[in-house]
Amino acid sequence: MEKYDIYLVEDEENLSEVLKAYMQKEGWNVTVFDNGDAAVDAVSDKPHLWVLDIMLPGTDGYQVLKAIKNEEDTPVIFISARDQDLDRVLGLEMGSDDYLSKPIPATRAHYSCKENFKSGLWVKYIRCTKSRTKRIYHDPIGRTIIDTEENNEAVDLTTKEMDLMLLLSAEIGKAFSREKIIEHVWGDNYFGSERAVDDVVRRVRKKMPRIHLETLYGYGYRILSS
Repeated sequence: MEKYDIYLVEDEENLSEVLKAYMQKEGWNVTVFDNGDAAVDAVSDKPHLWVLDIMLPGTDGYQVLKAIKNEEDTPVIFISARDQDLDRVLGLEMGSDDYLSKPIPATRAHYSCKENFKSGLWVKYIRCTKSRTKRIYHDPIGRTIIDTEENNEAVDLTTKEMDLMLLLSAEIGKAFSREKIIEHVWGDNYFGSERAVDDVVRRVRKKMPRIHLETLYGYGYRILSS
């Protein structure tokens, strides 16, 4: 059984205790924070997953999420009792990996956590240039890595960054619309704007500057062979 470290940020004591109990039954290590300031101070610990409320004493969940993503692309599950559509859009566009609405069934939160811990190691080869092959795989704790042969460097990707790369690299040179990317990466139930696609592309370009990820203005993106 994998010993994942989960940081739960929730100021409602009853809810945090229930969620913590469900997670601990799975054998996960759960640390609870009841305010945003303490959570920000712990960002450098780099746990495997954050479960993060939006309405918090002190620093709110949006600022905590920003601090997390500035440090490392650790998966974040957002939870909120406020305007669902607004929080869902803002959370996803800022890089959260899932969104749960209060009241939250503990089983639903538990399932979302497990989805972020995809077990097993698999390798997929894709052609990103004419002369190089990139190796893409998930490690046992669910992080996604692209190993670039030219500099022997491993690049950590979030789930959405990985899904985007798998989609675009499956057919080098083919253009994918933002609508198609949203359908593939976020699913049919996504309520946010297409800006979320641009944000993921921006992060991928920063992490993988050698990949020729071209913008088709007014349409979408494609990967070209170098």
